[in-house]
Amino acid sequence: MKDIDCVAFLQWSLPRLALRWPGFRKVRRQVCKRLTRRLRELALADVAAYRRYLDDHPDEWRILDGFCRITISRFCRDRHVFELLAERVLPTLAEAAARDRRTLSAWSAGCGSGEEVYSLRLLWDLALAQDWPETTLQILGTDIDPVLLERARAGCYPPGCLREVPDAWRETAFADRAGLFCLRAEFRHGVAFHQEDIRETMPAGPFDLVLCRNLAFTYFTLSLQAQVLAGIAERMRSGGVLVIGGHEQLPADAEALRFRATARTMWRKD
Repeated sequence: MKDIDCVAFLQWSLPRLALRWPGFRKVRRQVCKRLTRRLRELALADVAAYRRYLDDHPDEWRILDGFCRITISRFCRDRHVFELLAERVLPTLAEAAARDRRTLSAWSAGCGSGEEVYSLRLLWDLALAQDWPETTLQILGTDIDPVLLERARAGCYPPGCLREVPDAWRETAFADRAGLFCLRAEFRHGVAFHQEDIRETMPAGPFDLVLCRNLAFTYFTLSLQAQVLAGIAERMRSGGVLVIGGHEQLPADAEALRFRATARTMWRKD
């Protein structure tokens, strides 16, 4: 499939899935490869034939939607974000939780294979927990993809996924098993993974910290972004923090939902 043909198809099909082309422009090759394989499976000559196939087989839209899931992740992705969490965000949230004598609760939306969830776990356990010995951190990771969630539960990763992990953390928290780095059992506590499509349902909360990075505010249409943001706001405690991707912006009605920017990627709910 030529790139120009794939681009034209995506610009036509993505809005019908409440997805936006600008978010896919730089990562489209991942989607185009999947589309090419699908055309072979269906013995279709080109994307024009696939468009006709979609008209005749409405259930195929669900399969196409699955092709549009971008799976790029690693531990401590965007290291400066985790530095901000360690230096400013988690200490403030932990103080509030300790004052109220409650659990500190975090949600990673679109957690994929679990790298972000476990990065947060390691950050708390190895850098912060000693300062709040009476406070526990519970982390929920949700994703639409059951295959990725099984990988998250397995907790074993190739070396490239750990390239931003500090050496001391890697030596302490991981065991080398046949070339994979597997998280030790003591760093899996307080972690749960659930299958959920954020476009349809969300966990109940309330959450002190929500990480929704490189998902809703990159790939979803603006109207769907607003819907998702409203759902997140309902599930956050006052004073909680929402973390988004470095290239993302919240919808225009963020202030109406009581979100205030505190850093380039951090939004606090009043």
